[in-house]
Amino acid sequence: MIRYSVAFPASILLLNLAIPSAGQTLDDNHALPMVARVPQSQTPADVSHAILVRPELTAEQLGDLSMARKEYREAAEIYKRLADQAPRNPVYLNKLGIAMHQQTALAVALKCYERAVKADPMYADAENNIGTIWYQRKKYGKAIKAYQKAIAMRNDMAVLYSNLGYAYFGEKKYEESISSFRQALALDPSLFDHSSSRSGSILQDRSVGDRGRFYFLLAKSFAEAGNFDRCLIYLRKAKDEGYAALNELKTDPAFAAFLKEPAILEILAPKPVDDTRP
Repeated sequence: MIRYSVAFPASILLLNLAIPSAGQTLDDNHALPMVARVPQSQTPADVSHAILVRPELTAEQLGDLSMARKEYREAAEIYKRLADQAPRNPVYLNKLGIAMHQQTALAVALKCYERAVKADPMYADAENNIGTIWYQRKKYGKAIKAYQKAIAMRNDMAVLYSNLGYAYFGEKKYEESISSFRQALALDPSLFDHSSSRSGSILQDRSVGDRGRFYFLLAKSFAEAGNFDRCLIYLRKAKDEGYAALNELKTDPAFAAFLKEPAILEILAPKPVDDTRP
């Protein structure tokens, strides 16, 4: 199964596009497996002369393959034909939206996502993707509402809570952001280590402005989850970004269990002054 993530201009990720074909899978070079059709009457000596055939892909799978190859214009053309043939199919509309989104045609993509949700009012993937449009446009309030709607449809998807956390962060609602990230990590503790999803139909945005504060909030989320190793990673990132309020962890209850750890003391220590500079 092909798994991939694509970086948008605004750090939007398309999560794990899977392209099955009648029980077959594609390898990393997009090569289809060769299948030998051998009559039962043939002897082992005759097997070498068997005709090899390739299983045919459906139109949707061809579109998925184009997406995997980053051929977004070609993918959009295929999905549009499918959507024209089945205008009430939410999957085709959503995939067409993603293909247009990848080409930064955000207005067209938004209409496709909205049509997908209209076709299936419980289609959380498309509602989430509406949120990524608003997030990319820095309309964080609208993004929050879209993500909340998606969660009301599906409350078991970590990516939805993660996206909501980013939107709250953009709105500078930091406590709500931490709460959302905590819920995301409860569903998938390794969420921030990889891009994973059940399909290639949902988008994730990981672009932020104040990276130092963002890393500090992630560290707090991991601290509250009892994951000291991941907490340290993001505290170090916050320090590297020059986060000025790093000393807040001394009085924040979330870090109380870790304050005496040597690694925490090292992070809190001021950076050494470089006396060799002229």
